[in-house]
Amino acid sequence: MRFLGSRIGAVEALMAVNFIAFLATMVFPTIMLTLFALSPGTVVYMPWTILTSMFLHADVMHIIFNMMAFYFFSLYLENLVGEKNMLKVFFTGGIAGSIFYILSSFTLGTPEQNTFALGASGGIFAIAGALAILRPYMKVVMIPIFIPMPLYIAVFVFMVLLSFMPGVAWQGHLGGLITGVLFGLRWKKRTVELIAVKEPYGYRFY
Repeated sequence: MRFLGSRIGAVEALMAVNFIAFLATMVFPTIMLTLFALSPGTVVYMPWTILTSMFLHADVMHIIFNMMAFYFFSLYLENLVGEKNMLKVFFTGGIAGSIFYILSSFTLGTPEQNTFALGASGGIFAIAGALAILRPYMKVVMIPIFIPMPLYIAVFVFMVLLSFMPGVAWQGHLGGLITGVLFGLRWKKRTVELIAVKEPYGYRFY
């Protein structure tokens, strides 16, 4: 995509959509939440909210932290697997997170049936999960723990623990994470198979 003579990548475009949706939510909160946020009680009549809820955020800190994580994780994954595959992981993970949230609301009998769920975390967890499989030992620094740690620890320990904080829809995070891990395992297997063909006397893992 080109804008004013410059190429705008998928990452930048998605971030722009998120910020525009956030501003609209601040100005028209009732309209935006009613029409586009996910609610298990109304999703049968408003199925598009499974997707549109990925672009809504509750407050400034919510969107800032999500967009920071999305920017760094998605760009790295894009460099590894390409823009189309990165987008596939993001949207599939976000939708899976929404479905997990809906199913758990009814099967567990939790009060989420009458509340809204919103945020890009399902897609972000999917991207992080795929990266944690493909580059598990890459060092990252997570806020507020400013200590370098392997990516697999940051994702499967630190980020998972944050998912169980009050007010966080852990079901959406879990659905996204599982989706990303499955993508990562598939790509990892494919890479190993290609290396085995090129180097029949051994494997190289990275």
